[in-house]
Amino acid sequence: MNIDVDSFKNLSDYDNILVTDENGMIIFYDLADLSVLKVLGFRPEEFMGKHVTTFYRDLTLENSTVMRVLKTGVAVCNVKQELVNKNGDPIISVNSTYPLIEDEKIIGTIEFSKHFFTKENIQSLEKYAEHKIFRKNNTIYTIDNLITANARMEAIKSKIAKIAKTGSTVLLYGRTGTGKEVVAQAIHNLSDRYENPFISLNCGAIPPTLLESTLFGTTKGSFTGAEDTAGLFEQADGGTLFLDEINSLDMVLQVKLLKAIEEKTIRRVGGNKNIRVDIRVISATNEDPDMLVQEKRLREDLFYRLGIVQIDLPNLEERQEDIEILLDYYIRFYNSNMNMYMESVHPDVLLCFKRYAWPGNIRELKNAIETAYNNASSSQITLDDIPRRIRNYAVAPISENTVSKGLTLKDAVDEFEKGMIVSELKLTNGKLAETARRLGLSKQSLKYKMDKYQLR
Repeated sequence: MNIDVDSFKNLSDYDNILVTDENGMIIFYDLADLSVLKVLGFRPEEFMGKHVTTFYRDLTLENSTVMRVLKTGVAVCNVKQELVNKNGDPIISVNSTYPLIEDEKIIGTIEFSKHFFTKENIQSLEKYAEHKIFRKNNTIYTIDNLITANARMEAIKSKIAKIAKTGSTVLLYGRTGTGKEVVAQAIHNLSDRYENPFISLNCGAIPPTLLESTLFGTTKGSFTGAEDTAGLFEQADGGTLFLDEINSLDMVLQVKLLKAIEEKTIRRVGGNKNIRVDIRVISATNEDPDMLVQEKRLREDLFYRLGIVQIDLPNLEERQEDIEILLDYYIRFYNSNMNMYMESVHPDVLLCFKRYAWPGNIRELKNAIETAYNNASSSQITLDDIPRRIRNYAVAPISENTVSKGLTLKDAVDEFEKGMIVSELKLTNGKLAETARRLGLSKQSLKYKMDKYQLR
């Protein structure tokens, strides 16, 4: 068997090797990264013995480099091809293909290739891992992940691009699922700090007794079992510290947080020396910051310090034009990640999505689409596939009784809010965490409202 070895130039630039027989059937394939097969939509055991044109929708006998070499016997080098895989995602490859010749007869080909992935494919975040703003700094999102056609959101994206260059603190206000983490990472990755860590903490997920040591670290011997441990402030040095649900901090810790931000120094629990830190703090809350201050759940001086820049994220219900865009975006996402392919969405599903209030916002929409993938029995998502609460949703009408009472607008809103809470509590059998999730509230906020309406 003869191979034109002299024509093999710069083969170290390639990742994959493919060998076919004289008919273009794959008899050997070696990949530098098995995840390439996943992107192509195949498992390893499904790959061997297939024709080379099997793996892309638009690869044919005419435009296949393998088939061209089998036909002509002439090597083709450094050919760039832009193809579409079976999931509908664009894949770019560069190939060099050579004939395998035995007794002056072409018996197959050997192809060296390297795959590239477009950012439109959500899996490309994994493939771009070598880029220092992807994964290397603990982030997975950039400003491109803020998918929108909404004027208010477009204005927010412009604001993000502007404030990212400053070192000012940023306070994000938005209901659960509105994209606060995405915004925080976008700010970090557009800033001059992008090569340094992005550290994220949901303050509501850590017991209050552990929050101080989590944030500021510990000194060995300060309490039983304590070791010298760096807290999140130190871990984020040079980068960004994102504190979600900032309203979960107790008042004592709020004072210490204010001091750390003002003086750019921290002291570990049990320590006796100050440690300088250079970080940008981005914080977030799913409750109105002004209301938190009025209710004395957020210190006024901390609010002013955290909110040098404040960004209020709209609910998905206020972004009607984005529902269809996000639906298409997550269909592409799950087509690439669920080992299933959905060709379409029934028009009734879109109408239902636009009618629904989305208390869980974008996160709820994404989860609803994933539910549909698990329920679907065809290549079209139908009403039967989406969650029942969305399918059966109807906007509650304002009762004539409410109007006839002659209530003020505030009293009517309070009555309506109380009624919603009572209704959801019945549906969840009094489970506060589930009720809070369904209403799009934090558990702490739900407890506050239940006390307000004397429901506990």
